[in-house]
Amino acid sequence: MEPLTEIEDRLLVEQDVELNANYGNSHSRHHTGAWRACSLILCMVFCEYLAYYGINRNLVTYLTKELHETNLEAAKTVSLWTGTCLLTTLLGAFLSDSYWGNYRTIIIFGGIYLIGMVTLSLSTLMPNEYDSSERSSTKSVVLFFALYIIALGSGGIKPCVSSFGASQFDETDPKEKVQKGSFFNWYLFLLKISTILSTTFLVWIQDNLGWGLGFSIPTIILGFAIVSFVSGSRIYRFTRNNRGSPLKRVCQVIVAAIRKSNLNLPSDSSVLYEIAYDSSASRKLQHSPDLR
Repeated sequence: MEPLTEIEDRLLVEQDVELNANYGNSHSRHHTGAWRACSLILCMVFCEYLAYYGINRNLVTYLTKELHETNLEAAKTVSLWTGTCLLTTLLGAFLSDSYWGNYRTIIIFGGIYLIGMVTLSLSTLMPNEYDSSERSSTKSVVLFFALYIIALGSGGIKPCVSSFGASQFDETDPKEKVQKGSFFNWYLFLLKISTILSTTFLVWIQDNLGWGLGFSIPTIILGFAIVSFVSGSRIYRFTRNNRGSPLKRVCQVIVAAIRKSNLNLPSDSSVLYEIAYDSSASRKLQHSPDLR
């Protein structure tokens, strides 16, 4: 099986050959991107949030019933875990923007996420080896290992799917520009639907049919989403955004701004140095008389 980097590089090369300078007007545009690709990305969004909220919404109950934590301990545990899920999004965004790109980051962290979900589901089969005053240490270790692996995977996926979906639409094409707005509407709609299903359907299964089944269902759904996402690799539009650490670029801007703070801005902005427009690069900012 080809390494992930070679697969993505090959796809990028194939698209580079097919795409001309006007990205939205190329022949490949009719075979890649837009809703053809975003349907798989939205599937990933729905399943990822279903898995996340399938754990989050009933985790306090699981900790109090299965691990015999007090309500205070369980609430503290869930708060720390939720906070970790949010903090790891910074890591996912950093790696995506600086080195790996959205596609590669989603696949790598999706695999990590799935490992955590499988481990969590298997942990429910472990016996509770405790007496009336001591909770199971082995089961606790496995559970918390699974939870924080999930936190890492979730944080890597969340900041990437929305931007990767948006990159499937060409803003220079009026039709696709409108479709891009619809993508975000569907994104939020599926997020809310997955939250509702997790809070009702999955919580009911966990409370009435068992924790093993309640955690296994979102695990299977997430696995299906990852396989579906990978299967659409040839229809995604990719951009080369491996531009190194953003901290370096921020520092360069600050240093340049300080060094040039005493320069006079010419009245004609056309005499300023500008690079040739590249649709795959970041959009240029319009000159403004503000903040001088």
